[in-house]
Amino acid sequence: MTSAQTPQRPVTVRVFAQRFSSTPRGARLARHLAVHQLDAWGVPYGSDTSDTAALLVAELAANAVTHGRVPGRDFEVRLSLDAGTLRIDVSDARGERRPSGPGGVAVPAPCADSGRGLLLVEVLADRWDVRDRLPVGKTVRAELDLPRADRPR
Repeated sequence: MTSAQTPQRPVTVRVFAQRFSSTPRGARLARHLAVHQLDAWGVPYGSDTSDTAALLVAELAANAVTHGRVPGRDFEVRLSLDAGTLRIDVSDARGERRPSGPGGVAVPAPCADSGRGLLLVEVLADRWDVRDRLPVGKTVRAELDLPRADRPR
């Protein structure tokens, strides 16, 4: 090995994927299991990362249940954690009701009862976007850059 080459530590990617019923109960369970999985990976309950991830999963799962529901079809939550990033993917089977992407979320009227979920995603996530899901549907992805204290070892 020359001095120009430095040894690199291998990157371990942790992945959790689960399908849930497209119901409010399924969305609630998705949030609970996500923070439980993060805790098992070393991102403790109550940490900023865990709390932010819980909010992101809750909003994206609620949107999948409310706007992406297709009768008889589940939605899926997938978490990927590597050395510096937590990726949250929430997929549903409805492709035609796509939310606006980053920067395109409309601000609801101050007295509106709904319409703030993706605004929260836009504020909380370091990056987010909407992707096609094969063979059908869409995936909304949100990413969090992990503070050093929450990075897996």
